[in-house]
Amino acid sequence: MTKGGMESVEVFTSEGKGRGLKAQKEFLPGDVIFAEPAYAAVVFDSLTHVICHTCFKRQERLHRCGQCKFAYYCDRTCQRAAWLNHKNECSAIKRHGKAPTENIRLAARIMWKIEREGSGLSESCLVSIDDLQNHVDSFDEEEKKDLRADVESFLEFWPPQSQQFGMQYISHIFGVINCNAFTLSDQRGLQAVGVGIFPNLCQANHDCWPNCTVIFNNGNHEAVRSMFHTQMRIELRALSKISPGDELTVSYVDFLNVSEERRRQLKKQYYFDCTCEHCKKQIKDDLMLAVKEGDSKPSAETVKEVIQFSKDTLEKINKARLEGVYHEVVKLCRECLKKQEPVLGDTNIYLLRILSIASEVLSYLQMFEEAADYAKRMVDGYLKIYHPNNAQLGMAVMRAGVTHWHAGLIEAGHGMICKAYAILLITHGPSHPITKDLEVMRVQTEMELRMFQQNEFMYYKMREAALKNQKIQVMPEPSNETSPSLFHKKE
Repeated sequence: MTKGGMESVEVFTSEGKGRGLKAQKEFLPGDVIFAEPAYAAVVFDSLTHVICHTCFKRQERLHRCGQCKFAYYCDRTCQRAAWLNHKNECSAIKRHGKAPTENIRLAARIMWKIEREGSGLSESCLVSIDDLQNHVDSFDEEEKKDLRADVESFLEFWPPQSQQFGMQYISHIFGVINCNAFTLSDQRGLQAVGVGIFPNLCQANHDCWPNCTVIFNNGNHEAVRSMFHTQMRIELRALSKISPGDELTVSYVDFLNVSEERRRQLKKQYYFDCTCEHCKKQIKDDLMLAVKEGDSKPSAETVKEVIQFSKDTLEKINKARLEGVYHEVVKLCRECLKKQEPVLGDTNIYLLRILSIASEVLSYLQMFEEAADYAKRMVDGYLKIYHPNNAQLGMAVMRAGVTHWHAGLIEAGHGMICKAYAILLITHGPSHPITKDLEVMRVQTEMELRMFQQNEFMYYKMREAALKNQKIQVMPEPSNETSPSLFHKKE
């Protein structure tokens, strides 16, 4: 079955996994297999006043809806584009006295769309909202309690003049949100800012080593005439060569976990047992749990102690990061690395996690040389573990390249920025804001590298003068979350 804009894929029944998506033609790495606008989407509660409610871009100054005083937009273009979806919400918020939580708002937007268009198959949708999995039967007691609370809150918010839905149907919608909602990020792709439902994307099954990736594209409203604006959408992109008839897969979780842990996460959040090749054969688990080789190989007891120490330290680090005490984070990282280095191998995930945090926080504190050393080791480890076209790998290599540039290590910095650019061209495409930023960095570092190779002494003199004349570029404050995961799980 194919629909408008979705001619290159078909829905099929995948053995043991329910529905799946299959390619109808050949795709090469970086090809967009399909793009899909959100069926419904909302900004997170904590960010409603700093993120545009239409395109989900972070902006300095936003225009507030004069009616409900709740929704914010980049400009009139975004406000007009939002009106169809915001109209009912606007009057419901005024009637209710305040905006409900993101979960309730998303459910309400879905219901209003069903009220307008019906719940059957719409143009370019491969599957209807009614046919999406809700997994309500698999909920544990805690999840059932949360579901009941959501349904109650929804009924308080839902206007009496709107179409009324039965309790079972409302529960189905919340179940769909619970296990199918997709995380939306800001235009730089660095922070999760909202949540949406994309029915076609929901059909793509999971694989820990997938052949596709999903990127959120905020669209472009900069064209003078609105007919040339591009819509906010997700893009399913090929990571490797895909032949006609191949199943299209995406990864629901970060690969940087041993297979047992990934399977546990998938079972808990998506209610299925992962049977992908990497989990069945525990591929790369040995790398992720590597210990130091050599004559004095550490005992199993020592390894166990160091891993427990690493876990305890990561908890302390999270607490210090939440409190913004970054010098404490650095101290904890250094102590942990001292314990890890004689015992854990270069690709051990506990060592890599500490290296990642240390390099990010030290960059923020402008201690670039030490940060660059840790970033280099982190990237070397990641390159041995991740799929060569993994988006998170690309972002990590980009951050490491920028850190090296700040440290004055122009050769290594330029090399990493080129490497990151090659990955992100495939995962994000050439027109994504991150890729465009990276292209500017690549051109700049290439020019600097040429100057460095011609006259090293002059290069450092000019760099010193340039840095004195410009405000030192402050690195973004370290985030307390990893880069946005693919699907959104209600906390």
